[in-house]
Amino acid sequence: MAESRKIEFPGHSGETLAARLDFPDGAPKAFALFAHFFTCSKDIFAASRIASELSAAGIAVLRFDFTGLGASEGEFANTNFSSNVQDLLQAAAYLDAEHEAPAILIGHSLGGAAVLAAAPHVGSAKAIVTIGAPADAEHVAHNFGAKLDEIAKDGEADVQLAGRTFKIKKQFLDDIAGQNVLDAVKGMKKALLVCHAPLDATVGVSNATDIFVAAKHPKSFLSLDSADHLLSKKSDSIYAAGCIAAWVSRYIGDVEEKASKAKPLPDGEVIVEEAGTGQFTQSVRVGAHELVADEPPSVGGDNRGPAPYDYVLAGLGACTSMTLRMYANRKRLPLDKVSVVLKHSKIHADDCADCETKDGKIDEMTREITITGDLTDEQRTKLLEIADKCPVHRTLENEVKVRTSLVD
Repeated sequence: MAESRKIEFPGHSGETLAARLDFPDGAPKAFALFAHFFTCSKDIFAASRIASELSAAGIAVLRFDFTGLGASEGEFANTNFSSNVQDLLQAAAYLDAEHEAPAILIGHSLGGAAVLAAAPHVGSAKAIVTIGAPADAEHVAHNFGAKLDEIAKDGEADVQLAGRTFKIKKQFLDDIAGQNVLDAVKGMKKALLVCHAPLDATVGVSNATDIFVAAKHPKSFLSLDSADHLLSKKSDSIYAAGCIAAWVSRYIGDVEEKASKAKPLPDGEVIVEEAGTGQFTQSVRVGAHELVADEPPSVGGDNRGPAPYDYVLAGLGACTSMTLRMYANRKRLPLDKVSVVLKHSKIHADDCADCETKDGKIDEMTREITITGDLTDEQRTKLLEIADKCPVHRTLENEVKVRTSLVD
């Protein structure tokens, strides 16, 4: 089941940043990092819609509130474009340390400019997406209007942005004046998708042209038609999200292709490795098959796959059903279907009358078998007897020796 998890990590100044990490079903194909619109938060509709579409496509998405915004700590007035870029790099470092380094960077508006500036410093990033991004950070200054003179004179001023009041200091203007986003684009050497609405009244479409021309191939352009700058119309956000999810799939395809071409393991060999997502999530390879194991949230897991004992029960159940089918086919019995329900528990040895162990606790597995078909009572009794002869059943009841060694 897809999951959206609240997390925290330190920002550029050490203050805690609030974030949300959206996971897909199963192990993620890749991780993406999303930077939101100037003065907004990680929870605006466009950000959540894009995260939802990407997670549906198998990509985990980290979106966070920049310092001083949303639920993050810090004072917005003390931040600037450079600090936003540093927060982005902190977010990338968090993913690298706790999960997997981001392969995709996505930025909306000034967040898009920040992503372009940060991209050359994120070596893992293969695909970059901008949505309504300005070609230079200084473009945001036009939002301050008549307050620019007051900021220059008094060093700061209260500015109304998106219906809210923010304190803007002169250091913010000085910082954006010293940025050159297009230089970063020219040297980026990563795939780029530029998304922009031709009628964007906040950041003109000429900005998209400048970014697109500065970038080297591979690069793509997506027209958002009549969408506004915030993609506030639901249909516009859904359209952009779907197109972005389809586009980025091309640049994580080599990851999937590499996995699909992995040499199958020899019969009887299983490889289990930490998946790098969550506390206990494991990647399991069996032959040419890839599975996921985890633990439930009640014991600190993320429930991204069956627990180890679930796999033991599944093995016993599958072996039971297969054994009954083989016997029925060989004896030409009219067996239509087999269903097996299994449970595992720990019980006190002294509660088990037919157990050899008499002290402590033992593992008990219960197995309820349903067989359908035009079978006689004698045939049904025989099938129940055959169930106890399945190879996994015998293995579990025989002495098992596990030999463990460390290898380089």
